[in-house]
Amino acid sequence: MPTTNKCSIRVLQSLADISAAEWDSCANPVSQTYNPFLAHSFLTALEDSHSVGPESGWQTFHLVLEATPEDESSSPQGATEICGILPLYLKGHSQGEYVFDYAWADAWHRAGQNYYPKMQCSIPFTPATGRRLLIPDGQNIEQVQKQLLAGAVQIAEEMDLSSLHFTFLPKVQWELLGEMGLLQRMDQQYHWENQNYGNFDDFLNALASKKRKNIKRERKQAVENNIIIEKLRGAQILEEHWDAFYKFYMDTGNRKWGTPYLTREFFSLVTESMSDSILLILCQRDGQYIAGALNFIGSDTLYGRNWGCIEHHRFLHFEICYYQAIEYAIQHRLKYVEAGAQGAHKIARGYVPRPTYSAHWIKDQNFRAAVADYLKEERSHVQADIEHLSQHIPFKRQL
Repeated sequence: MPTTNKCSIRVLQSLADISAAEWDSCANPVSQTYNPFLAHSFLTALEDSHSVGPESGWQTFHLVLEATPEDESSSPQGATEICGILPLYLKGHSQGEYVFDYAWADAWHRAGQNYYPKMQCSIPFTPATGRRLLIPDGQNIEQVQKQLLAGAVQIAEEMDLSSLHFTFLPKVQWELLGEMGLLQRMDQQYHWENQNYGNFDDFLNALASKKRKNIKRERKQAVENNIIIEKLRGAQILEEHWDAFYKFYMDTGNRKWGTPYLTREFFSLVTESMSDSILLILCQRDGQYIAGALNFIGSDTLYGRNWGCIEHHRFLHFEICYYQAIEYAIQHRLKYVEAGAQGAHKIARGYVPRPTYSAHWIKDQNFRAAVADYLKEERSHVQADIEHLSQHIPFKRQL
């Protein structure tokens, strides 16, 4: 393994090989906003429920950068300090990533080469922006980031992998990886931003009149058929609620992408370990649960993750996934709502287009050059699309 100035890289093939305190000191240090998807408990629930693992094509391969004290004689034998972590997975496919490289894989296979396995730095099945180079407080951030990337690239080369991908990066890490030679890619999502609204009506009053009336109409019609909405958090979330929600999740997953990613056990395990970071919104009609949406709560962001239903009611999806999320964010003074991937229809509901960022290392120089040309043109199109869509946001025009 690569070493630099008493630093070494250790590979974790299970979260059980590192304590929650050690991992979380890097993933969610005090100086950073809390991101629930980076937490040891969230990633462990994915592993222990077999949502992630060899059978799903997501093989845990986290890198831990460790430093041995300069004066080993004054430290306990074998003592090391964790300087940083990369949450990595060996992938045998490109599913569950939301940054699509199927065309790259197809081109590489047609050239007679193996695109898989590849290395993926991301949170499985989670299209939410968050730090990927995880560094605890008190470290030299720039130095550690460079050591982590160098270690990952060296291992990828030694394993003869085609590529290494960092997805849903914060812009500052995206820019750093670009400076270090990785290819830069952009896409877009739709996020809601809290402008210090006191309540939902304050938000509505910021909209153009027609859009405001449309939202009021949609909210009214969504619950017309005797639908009751429940917001559950912490100890309020019971197994019976997950049983109902899992039916919704499976129905949506089977219709959208064929094989749902998360097992039923995942929802139980993640509730045991981090229920205060979960907001489960369920809909009842005539005493039966018919729809629901799963959200995770960060220190400044509400992340909408999964939705499903067993009955169709017009506008109910918008109510549960968008308006209820906005209402919760306002009540709890959260700055943002990230409602997941895709969906230009979110603009009419107060969500605005925002860029998302990924960075890519490709081993073969000729293939890398071809992808670089493609990404340059793609970035231009994405930026132009964001600028165009931003002209159609529903807020009142500033004179």
